[in-house]
Amino acid sequence: MHSFSFFSRANTFFSGKKASLVMLVAVVFSLLLLQSCLNNADYQDDIELRVNEILAKMTLEQKVGQMIQAEIKYITPEKVKKYAIGSILNGGGSFPDQNKYSTASDWLALADAYYQASIDVGDGGAGIPIIWGTDAVHGHNNVIGATLFPHNIGLGAANDPKLMHAIGEVVAKEVAVTGIDWIFAPTVAVVKDYRWGRTYEGFSAEPEIPSNYASEIIKGM
Repeated sequence: MHSFSFFSRANTFFSGKKASLVMLVAVVFSLLLLQSCLNNADYQDDIELRVNEILAKMTLEQKVGQMIQAEIKYITPEKVKKYAIGSILNGGGSFPDQNKYSTASDWLALADAYYQASIDVGDGGAGIPIIWGTDAVHGHNNVIGATLFPHNIGLGAANDPKLMHAIGEVVAKEVAVTGIDWIFAPTVAVVKDYRWGRTYEGFSAEPEIPSNYASEIIKGM
């Protein structure tokens, strides 16, 4: 009886200690979460303040320039600075200096030139980093030596979301080494009319496949 009483009291003691520990951990976690939320709110406020400061210093022409996306065939780094261009792109068949044999290093050099021009605040430049988007729907296909993948209609036939995740990773890495920030992919059109001339850009006519694929390829990228 005494033994039973002792262990009962011991269990009660340790149960109380455990409950107190759990309560302490919960309180600490809540405080950390609250602090994180407050810090995040402060961070958001800082961003808004910084954005307003930048906008206040910009001319109307610079604000217009930030809303323009120019093709690399027609824009130079010098013009990026002069007109405060916000973003650039290269579509299919567009290369640095219009040389389809440009190397990855050539692409990177051009990306750096555009970037340095965009952040140059000399002579009243806006100093806002430019964003470059590329048409890399099934691989970084404008770059010699890049890995190419089948068109979306072929990938859809595989019905393999994990494969899409792996493809996304490969494409993202190969785009990143050329200094480009933004990929115009994936195409998530659900093809319903086969008379459309670009049906091959859709993964499937069934919504489930594009839905499953899109999330995986985006995570991979």
